[in-house]
Amino acid sequence: MLADWFPGILMLVLFALETPISFAIAISALSFFLMDDGIPLKIFAQKMVSATDSYPLLSIPFFVLAGAIMNKAGITSRLLALADAMVGHMTGALAQMCTLLATMLGGLTASSSADAAMLAKVLGPEMVRTGYSPAFAAVITSSAAIITSLIPPSIGLIIYGYIADVSVGRLFIGGIIPGLLLAASLMLVTWYVSKKRGYLPLRDHYAGHSAVWAAFKESIWALSIPVFIIVGIRYGIFTPTEAGAMTVIYTIGVGLFAYRSLRWQDLPRVLKETALDTSSVMLMICAASAFGFYLAWQRIPPQMAGWLITVTQDPLYLLLLINVTLIVLGTAIEGTSALIILTPIFVPILLKLHVDPVHFGIVLITNLTIAGITPPVGQMMFISSQVLRVPMEDYTIEVLPFLGAMLVVLLLLTVFPIITLWLPDLVYGVA
Repeated sequence: MLADWFPGILMLVLFALETPISFAIAISALSFFLMDDGIPLKIFAQKMVSATDSYPLLSIPFFVLAGAIMNKAGITSRLLALADAMVGHMTGALAQMCTLLATMLGGLTASSSADAAMLAKVLGPEMVRTGYSPAFAAVITSSAAIITSLIPPSIGLIIYGYIADVSVGRLFIGGIIPGLLLAASLMLVTWYVSKKRGYLPLRDHYAGHSAVWAAFKESIWALSIPVFIIVGIRYGIFTPTEAGAMTVIYTIGVGLFAYRSLRWQDLPRVLKETALDTSSVMLMICAASAFGFYLAWQRIPPQMAGWLITVTQDPLYLLLLINVTLIVLGTAIEGTSALIILTPIFVPILLKLHVDPVHFGIVLITNLTIAGITPPVGQMMFISSQVLRVPMEDYTIEVLPFLGAMLVVLLLLTVFPIITLWLPDLVYGVA
């Protein structure tokens, strides 16, 4: 019996030893093939390689490339000017601008890690220079980056849709309102903390409609990209995978001709950056494919499903139980790897209880991305803290009110499916 669970136990041990996530999963999967004489070792390699033979996953490198192109094209300064015009008069203006900028960038970068790095580098030092504590700056830059996981095109939603065989288009639409709710909750907490600490606005009054309109016109091409993606998928102009390729072409056109800030000689460096970012994600997916074979062979998902159903068959209570489980796991396991491992375990259970897979997908992605700012292995936490040189203990104290606000949003999404499903049902019709 212990041997059946050995690969899973080994994976947790390797995580605790800070082994790179992809290698920890792959080594754990390999241990299963080495222990079981009845399964040829070559199956391990086949499972690793076969994971790349997926049409839906082609969208990942395309969207990563599109985000890298737009970052290189210098759209951040235009979006930052728009955020300044909109919220520069609010208490804690720089922190409010950080959240608003992350919301606007969500449809462009497709990567929470990329957003965390960009926000920490662009706004973090300026916040510290004007009197914000470094820990607060690290927390708001990493927390705001979570919004990217829900605003389309989210890589996490693409991976979930591929594993769970769910419409990526419905997932993209379903993530918009939850993403805006997260942004609103962060801005509310930012206002409260800034009010107590005296973090000042950048100006005494609202910049005015004319200033906002001028900044909006400057950033209209950047803001049109999420609309381009959603409209194209909704009306069947292209599939979610083809949307990635079309977005690359669109962003190159914006950078070269609309903003004229992208040069052809920039593209080799952008392609190299994309290859590195994509390879890390795909290596994890390949390793998880081999690990998924172990889970299926040992019938662990059905066993866990049976156990959960003995606890409760009420869909709401089961979702709450899964949320608590994910919150605990999220403190120890990186979000993307947890998504890949846990999706095939939980989705069949919830389908039996008639839980909408789009609703669960948004809840799952939100939960696991919140783990990105949760010590001790939060990826966005590491990025922002490293850029701003913030000790983990200072970050942990500062993140608590923001973490509380995001957990409230997570609870609302869990209890009220209509928040997630209203917009997809409006656009696509009731599933």
